[in-house]
Amino acid sequence: MSSAHGAGRDTGQEEPPVVVRDRRRIDPRSGEVRAQATETAGSGTGAAPAAAGATADSPELLQLIESLNSAVQERTADLQRLKAEYDNYRRRMDRDRQMIAEQATGRVLGAMLPTLDDIGRARDHGDLEGPFKAVAEALEAALESIGLARFGTVGDEFDPLVHEALMHSYRPDVTAPTCVEVFRSGYSYGGRVLRVAQVAVAEPIDEPEASAEPGGASADTPAPDDTGSVPGPGGGPSVES
Repeated sequence: MSSAHGAGRDTGQEEPPVVVRDRRRIDPRSGEVRAQATETAGSGTGAAPAAAGATADSPELLQLIESLNSAVQERTADLQRLKAEYDNYRRRMDRDRQMIAEQATGRVLGAMLPTLDDIGRARDHGDLEGPFKAVAEALEAALESIGLARFGTVGDEFDPLVHEALMHSYRPDVTAPTCVEVFRSGYSYGGRVLRVAQVAVAEPIDEPEASAEPGGASADTPAPDDTGSVPGPGGGPSVES
């Protein structure tokens, strides 16, 4: 049996040449995009709007677009709500973290207040000298740098929120309830009172009231007797009123 090639040669007809078309968009040798692929892509993008314009008025397409817009709006609302919840959570966590740190620092500072009282008593008695003085001043400066504040001095107006009155008196040289002596200083940290100050309080003396009103009866005028008459001058006979 003769083959097809033999039959072709016998009839004198030539076989069609084999053509291999390379449709790759990127040239494997140069690595650049081929011009033919770019033209083909451009023609494809131009045909799409034409096809879209041809079916833009169809009810099915309008319904699809409306449903997609609705879905986008729902997803956007969900994302906005989720972002708001996350922002609130982050702010709440930052606030709680700061509050816990302040509470922990306040407890540490509160435990050091008796030591500061000893330093203050040593300073008042003149015993704060030498290396101990330098160490005490460095400790006080370090505590003040992190926010520890001392309050309660002689002459401060009495405030029951930050002062504890251990003694009370009246003095003419004050015009309002005033701290005239401080037994123990108070301390605060971060706007929160760690310990109130113990003080002695003095209030102003009230002025005496006037003994007689203008136009009133004199203190030397005798009082009327039971008959309603007033004795005359020098204890003479009474004069009927």
